[in-house]
Amino acid sequence: MSAQLLFPSAPPTLRLVTEEISDFVSVRGVRLPLDQLVDDAYFTPEAIAALKQRLLSAAPFPHLVLEDLFNPDLLKLVREEFDLQPEGGWKDVRSAYESTRRSELGAALGPASQIYFNLTNSSWFMQWLSQVTGTPYLLSDPQRFGGGLHESRPGGTFAIHRDFSFHPHVGLKNEMVVITYLNRDWQARWGGVLELWNAKDGECKARVQPEFGHTLIMPHGPASYHGHPGPLQPPEGVTRRSIASYYYTSPKAGQQDPDEAVSIFMRTRKVDRVKKAMRLMTPPLVWNAVKRLKRKS
Repeated sequence: MSAQLLFPSAPPTLRLVTEEISDFVSVRGVRLPLDQLVDDAYFTPEAIAALKQRLLSAAPFPHLVLEDLFNPDLLKLVREEFDLQPEGGWKDVRSAYESTRRSELGAALGPASQIYFNLTNSSWFMQWLSQVTGTPYLLSDPQRFGGGLHESRPGGTFAIHRDFSFHPHVGLKNEMVVITYLNRDWQARWGGVLELWNAKDGECKARVQPEFGHTLIMPHGPASYHGHPGPLQPPEGVTRRSIASYYYTSPKAGQQDPDEAVSIFMRTRKVDRVKKAMRLMTPPLVWNAVKRLKRKS
């Protein structure tokens, strides 16, 4: 994928990391070519069609696991930034159902982590997600509610659950999460393997290894129960790390009244005032029928 396609103009990644546009960005001495931040093999029309079929046929509910979607050098830098994140930039989550920690809502992140989120929040990446999942009008969350950096330490758990349905602050509908794992040579005996459950029979039907470079695309729905319920038992100094982005749609997505999506001018032409008066006097069903006929003609 060319740098022009990834960043058609004034790329946000480069605005944050460097003052001038070039064909690479350097983070802590590691050179990251802009045309190699993602694997462009996943973005061809043929690949998109195959991925959509894989997602829809997955059990126990639609999901995808992709290997090396993101540049491994970028992910290594992201992993390093867990240790560089200030202690005040973390939120510990403790309850009877989970024990983990996440980066704080809207926390400032390291440059590699910010590059990752600039990619996943970009219009072209969300358009790709829409094509793969069949969900149009996707929106990102730059504050990263529920997302960001995730880390589970020894003893950590996350009971089988279904994610939240609506963003608690802006009211948008949760459509999916994209999770990229950052753990080298993860052993199943340590726990922490993501389990995907069939809610009807209460059984685990699939498992996702939290291995470095594995990216999970998981649409949200009434059947999307998942978690890693057993306590983590990794060797000393080893933690389970991942980075996550949630995506949303507006309840009015695709249903907006065209009259509500135009500018309102203080002074209007007489002909436009007449049209507005006719609009107010015409029953909505009749008016909408006339508009549909005009669009078809």
